Amino acid sequence: MAESLKKQAFVGVGWNALGRFSTQGVSFILQIILARLLSPSDYGIIAMLGIFLQVAAVFVDSGFGKALVQKQNCEEKDYSTVFFYNLAVALGVYAILFVIAPFVARFYEVDLLTDVMRVASLVVIINALSIVQRAKLEKRIDFKSQSIVHFTSSLLSGLAGIAMAYYGFGVWALCGQSLLNSLFQLLLFYYFVRWKPAFVFSKQSFHEMFSFGSKILVASIISVIYKNLYTIVIGKRFNSKDLGYYSRADQFAIFPSTNIGAIISGVAYPTLSKIQDNDDKLRFAYRKIIRYSTFIIFPLMIGLAAVAAPFILALLGAKWAEAIPYLQILCFALMWDHLSSLNLNLLYVKGRSDLVLKLEIIKKTIAVLILFASIPFGIIVMCWGRVLYDITAFVINTYYTKRLIGLSFWQQLMDFLPYLVLSLCMGGIVYYLSSILPVKPVWNLIIGLLLGGVIYLGSSFIVLREIREEAKAAIKKMKK
Repeated sequence: MAESLKKQAFVGVGWNALGRFSTQGVSFILQIILARLLSPSDYGIIAMLGIFLQVAAVFVDSGFGKALVQKQNCEEKDYSTVFFYNLAVALGVYAILFVIAPFVARFYEVDLLTDVMRVASLVVIINALSIVQRAKLEKRIDFKSQSIVHFTSSLLSGLAGIAMAYYGFGVWALCGQSLLNSLFQLLLFYYFVRWKPAFVFSKQSFHEMFSFGSKILVASIISVIYKNLYTIVIGKRFNSKDLGYYSRADQFAIFPSTNIGAIISGVAYPTLSKIQDNDDKLRFAYRKIIRYSTFIIFPLMIGLAAVAAPFILALLGAKWAEAIPYLQILCFALMWDHLSSLNLNLLYVKGRSDLVLKLEIIKKTIAVLILFASIPFGIIVMCWGRVLYDITAFVINTYYTKRLIGLSFWQQLMDFLPYLVLSLCMGGIVYYLSSILPVKPVWNLIIGLLLGGVIYLGSSFIVLREIREEAKAAIKKMKK
């Protein structure tokens, strides 16, 4: 059983990583092309809708996706109940978004938002139709099928978006790309999971999963509102162009941390849910996950901050130069995101969604205070406020991790401190050399990335004994 679970997790990580990197790699290239064809204002308009679409998505899911994965023995009535609930909520939410669209446009003083919001909000209904299929694939740790779905959808929708941008559709290119991505995912999920709902709605099943999912729902809403408060404030206090710079920087900073974190968390949650009653195994597994994830994410985030200037100038062009300082700062904020997620993931594994909600209320109260204290000083200080909050959130999230399985903040700090120190040293060297090299941005970027990789991997192999042992073990396995 243990060996089988370990093998499932290993294969799951492999396919999840392959799917994530191939999908996000293609998406990254397509987004670069789109950013060159579109203006910062186009991205700013779409960013203004972010909070409405994300809150709507959270309401539609209502935590039932995680509830299905966490529940040990799901029956047909459970899946059908979730499907019909999600669909009913999606239709109701879309109706609300349709009605409030003119008021949102008036708030931001952008008339085009009315039509864009009404069309873009259709993704809420489309995504609701595939929630059960997603949960089924995640529950059986089938990341191969999920990888194919996401890669194919991203590629086809991205190409369609580029074509629309090329022919002058402007912001509608981004809107069309989003809709097509969700539509392709829906079709492919139904292809891989040949499941149809039975005409059953079980009150008992609903109450069981709602008792778990409702706390996730409220916690997720709080989290989404906070993340989009910056978008609301910048879009209202400044303008769509400034918001476009900020949103692009935020998306680039999110790319390495969120994707790698999602690869690990996506496999960890269904896998560790199977050993949720063994605290010793959970503690051992989580410490290993923390070490592996920080070994990869810390140097990527700090390295991206170090080469932010040549990165933006080489890939997007000089018209996006104002996004550079935002990207540099946000990298130092989002590098902690995966650690917060891993600690919350443990609470989901333990079925303690009530504690997740409690933590979110505490953290977001602190977050809002930091945000509003930083607004008068401009966007740069607001970004530094995010750094302060993300570090604070990680520390707070470790409180229940210690109480539930005995894994404290200080133990976690000792696990990742060597990687943090090496990453900061590498980042400092790369930043200094990138600022003095008299070469074009593209060459500056290439040199910085290669140099950063050599410095970090070389120093890690020399200084850290555990890395050497893991590398030797991996080589032996590859030879076998």
